Amino acid sequence: MTEFSIASFNVKNLIGADQEYYRFEKYTVEEHAWKQAWLADQLMNLSADIVCFQEIFDEASLQAVIAECDAAGIEANEAHVPDPSKRYARKAIFRKLAYKPYAQAELAFAPNVNDGGPGERRPGVAVLSRFGFAEAPQVLQELPEPLEIPFADLGGGDGGTYKISRLSRPIIKVRIPVGDQVISVFNCHLKSKLGELDKPAGAAFPPAADLVNYDAAGRALGSLRAGLRRMAEAWVLRRAILNELTLGRPVMVLGDFNDSEHAVSSEIITGEVPFKNYAWMRRHDAKHQGDRYTDHENEVIQEQINAVRLHSAEKMFVRKSARDMVFTSAFGGVFESIDQILMSRHFAPDYDQRIGDMEYFSVLNDHLTDGSHPEAPYNKLASDHGQIMAQMRLRGAI
Repeated sequence: MTEFSIASFNVKNLIGADQEYYRFEKYTVEEHAWKQAWLADQLMNLSADIVCFQEIFDEASLQAVIAECDAAGIEANEAHVPDPSKRYARKAIFRKLAYKPYAQAELAFAPNVNDGGPGERRPGVAVLSRFGFAEAPQVLQELPEPLEIPFADLGGGDGGTYKISRLSRPIIKVRIPVGDQVISVFNCHLKSKLGELDKPAGAAFPPAADLVNYDAAGRALGSLRAGLRRMAEAWVLRRAILNELTLGRPVMVLGDFNDSEHAVSSEIITGEVPFKNYAWMRRHDAKHQGDRYTDHENEVIQEQINAVRLHSAEKMFVRKSARDMVFTSAFGGVFESIDQILMSRHFAPDYDQRIGDMEYFSVLNDHLTDGSHPEAPYNKLASDHGQIMAQMRLRGAI
């Protein structure tokens, strides 16, 4: 059997010192050194075999974090792991304590095509893998064809459409060889809840951005635009996932969904949860009141839905543990999980043909401070997200 760990890590705006990433936002040399050290320490604590990073502005800054993590990890090994001459050196506890450097790991970085100049930077995503990659990573951001979503006419004329031609941030897909398997891993960072406020031609700023002349309706419309974009991006990701599942490939999806597990955007990605029995349901093409699906058709429906569902690592963990709360974000008094690790049924505990099992789920969230508290600016130098990790054990080939 092969064991491996996989994690999601939103680093919050990783970029070099004295570089203005958003308007008037940058790190001093001291702040950057502090942030890099903190990120390296968190990465060492995770020590995951596969790490999906979000909010990476440039690859060099991430490489520097990894190098500092390795230096600290090697130093920790020298202090705490006995050399082979000690008779107790082979005890299991020291295998668990030992840090494995990322020196031989491979890193795939996907920059953001929306990235601009100073003050208008846009972050990308990256995947770090100790197993390397089975094939070249694929990046999805500019759509080959625009996604145009038609709305039905509700009796008042044209229902209208919503269209996007590119995603707010890239989605990266990597195929990672683990043991006898190759797992398709998606890393995403969907559109945030920050409103998309309309700026008229020639205006210096969107009118709804003026908080002194507060425009509640305009700001609500901005949230609507952000929500539509996030759900459209979720569907683009779902389509890419289905392409992999159709080929029979095991799939894991990680990242910052910017929504809770029960939000529509999250449910688009995971897929439908089937009813316990469709035999009671009236058929889609019913000819009379009692025309319902048969028991055989119920089995067909159940299989088709379950074959393409994704399962939350967090929920699998909560289901079999005594813990009743996990959160990766805290703001304004709201504690929720907006970072997820999702898995195809190849890893689901109730699937008898699964190829692997999740043994444990971890969340590093002690650093989170509620954004309504005065100490919240600390999050600029750390991260405003918790880091999540799943410990997996492969069973072998399907």
